[in-house]
Amino acid sequence: MRYYGIVGTGGFGREVMPVARQMLNKEFGDTGYELVFIDENINRKTTVNGHRVIGMDAFFLLEADEKYFNIAIADYRNRERIASMIHENGIKPFTIQANNYLGLDSNVIDEGAIFCSFTHVTSNARIGKYFHCNIYSYVAHDCIVGDYVTFAPHVQCNGGVIVEDYVYIGTGAIIRQGTEDRPIVIGKGSIVGMGAVVTKSVRPFSTVVGNPAVEMTKRS
Repeated sequence: MRYYGIVGTGGFGREVMPVARQMLNKEFGDTGYELVFIDENINRKTTVNGHRVIGMDAFFLLEADEKYFNIAIADYRNRERIASMIHENGIKPFTIQANNYLGLDSNVIDEGAIFCSFTHVTSNARIGKYFHCNIYSYVAHDCIVGDYVTFAPHVQCNGGVIVEDYVYIGTGAIIRQGTEDRPIVIGKGSIVGMGAVVTKSVRPFSTVVGNPAVEMTKRS
């Protein structure tokens, strides 16, 4: 028996679960594995949308030929903490890709990514660990995306953009295309607000909003 655990029973977790189920059914059929939700705070038997919800310790104790996990939690701090904890217990991540996800030539994508329906990575992009790419978002050619980055729905990340670690990009945001000698850089830990149009680089740990996007705050 193989077990696949998705950490998080919130809205995103409930959206990701059927994507993972569809992907695994295509590979294995509907037998030989079980998909479960993992909730660190659960202490009773329950189900969500037809899938068992178990605690983290219970997941560690499951007897299985193979165990895998992914993390459907937007907050990068929790995502990084949970990934480290599960890795320490010898369990490997699995990448989740919707059946209509499209990835083209020469992309390098690290472990634990989630690509929801109608997402797209074109060519020669490099993407770090535990990337979340929500519905209708894309990463275009020659982009570099760091670790624990979140794209909300309908994000348009055009070519020649560098998105550093821990960035959150809100629904409908557009990042203008950069160039090889002058890429647009979205600095570490920054937030790009919903619907923002980013035409120049963003400082680390800042928040930008509007069209064109301007900085609102500087966060420590």
